[in-house]
Amino acid sequence: MKSEKSLSRRERQIMDVIYEMKEATVSQVLERIPDPPGYSAVRALLRVLERKGHLSHVQDGPRYMFRPLVAKDKARRNALSHLLRTFFEDSPESVVAALLDISEDNLSEDDYRRLTELIEKARQEGR
Repeated sequence: MKSEKSLSRRERQIMDVIYEMKEATVSQVLERIPDPPGYSAVRALLRVLERKGHLSHVQDGPRYMFRPLVAKDKARRNALSHLLRTFFEDSPESVVAALLDISEDNLSEDDYRRLTELIEKARQEGR
């Protein structure tokens, strides 16, 4: 599969819908993406995503059901890696600092404790 970087904005929107729904038809994708193009354009984009190795489809009566080929966890890691390289100069510290900055009012004591545990575990594993 190609990286998240190889997806256009519209392709990422389509993938978001399909990950959220687990599988979707062209009509379902159309209903859920912002400012959708026409039916034919979405159908064409779904085929492009299949050729790129992001989706597969199965026929369900007269319609196709599109499914992701890559587990959501792996897609999430790929997207975060791209974000890290593109906006944070490969600095995990900068990413965490930005997340803490925008989440300041939303983190509970349990959240802070869990983050501390994750950092300590990563340190012990040499990451």
